[in-house]
Amino acid sequence: MSRLRILVLGSFCDPEAVSMPYVTYSHAAALAKIHDVSLVIGRPSEKNVRRAEGPFRTIEVVRRPIVERIFNWGFRWIFRSNFDSQALTAFGVPFALHFEWKAWRQLRRRIFAGEFDLVLRLLPMSPVVPSPFAFFLRKGPIPFVIGPLNGGLPWPPGFSQLEDQKEWISGLRSLYRHLPFARSTYRDATAIIAASSQTFSEFAAQRDKVFFVPEPGIDRSLCFGDRRNPEPGTKCELLFVGGLVPRKACNLALRAAAPFLRDDLARFTVVGDGPERSRLEELVKSLGIEKAVTFCGWLGHAEVLKRMRSADVFVFPTLRDNGAGVVFEALATGAVPVVVDFGGPGDIVIPEVGYKVPLTNESDIVAQLEKALAKLVNDRAFLESMRQRGMSYAKDYLTWDAKAQRTTQVLDWAVSRGPKPDFVPPKVLVMEGAR
Repeated sequence: MSRLRILVLGSFCDPEAVSMPYVTYSHAAALAKIHDVSLVIGRPSEKNVRRAEGPFRTIEVVRRPIVERIFNWGFRWIFRSNFDSQALTAFGVPFALHFEWKAWRQLRRRIFAGEFDLVLRLLPMSPVVPSPFAFFLRKGPIPFVIGPLNGGLPWPPGFSQLEDQKEWISGLRSLYRHLPFARSTYRDATAIIAASSQTFSEFAAQRDKVFFVPEPGIDRSLCFGDRRNPEPGTKCELLFVGGLVPRKACNLALRAAAPFLRDDLARFTVVGDGPERSRLEELVKSLGIEKAVTFCGWLGHAEVLKRMRSADVFVFPTLRDNGAGVVFEALATGAVPVVVDFGGPGDIVIPEVGYKVPLTNESDIVAQLEKALAKLVNDRAFLESMRQRGMSYAKDYLTWDAKAQRTTQVLDWAVSRGPKPDFVPPKVLVMEGAR
């Protein structure tokens, strides 16, 4: 089948950044291996994108020097460079609308001249950020596809530690439906790609054109793990990687692992830093496991992968996480994941490759985590078999190339050259109503 000519909107795609800019750049580059992709970006990421020499047909740069300076000032002085702020998403809406308006003015003649087969918006990834392109293309000449979208994960009740992180603006999320282009974005889109069960569940009115494709991915070259000692009697290496903030719940991981650490059956390494570190260090002392726990702080990505390849179990009971990139990496490198069945991790971990415990309450989660760890710590043969299945699962289903192939099936359907794919999330939540 011939290559599609795709105009990809990725305002701040960046191969040298982290989180969403890196994820969306990698997705776009994987698509560009099998299609003719023209990537539309903002000026701030131009240098890094060009330096990466990705396989793009063209790189289209939208230049907005004054607007970019205003955004950068607000990001630095109002949000203190905190990417994890929900208020930052709201702050960014007018800037995102302006980017697409400028991109449309810059590219519309080429669109109507037939240079592209469809438009795909990868960024922004939040479903609360509308797209003017959907309205501009409502009568053609080419389809508009949006996603993968992720966000809107509710704050689970009953966890006091989450109250410190919950932002006041989360209660105003539903107001985005009244923003300019909010209704036309999903009404006029030919296809919507959702990156989580939660986001998928929000599109009840558009159920016939919503498809599930996970948010992150991994490079196929990462799918190996060869630094372990599988001999019986070897201590089980437990690992946590993430920000030491309340919602990541490293405290639950440490409490669940404590019996095995006290009995000298395991060691626990914590990679990451944050405001909870001092509390966690005090918790370790109170549990009597300080000799078996190491806090490493933040490490470079290469070093994190090295730690994962030497770990046996990745203990990651985050209570609220839209994505699951670190879980992808754990599976690829052979660290068996033990997670809470909520958000991104719950969508990715399947019973054959790891454990996911129900989101109930703190004491029950700790008990369920301890039960899962007992099986893995005490049965090396079972641990090894689960590890091998996890690496195969990652290689076959979680790479960027696999994600590009899955996205291609959606795009082929959008341009009427392929059947409609049946992509639903592993757990279909109750549809929450029309947008």
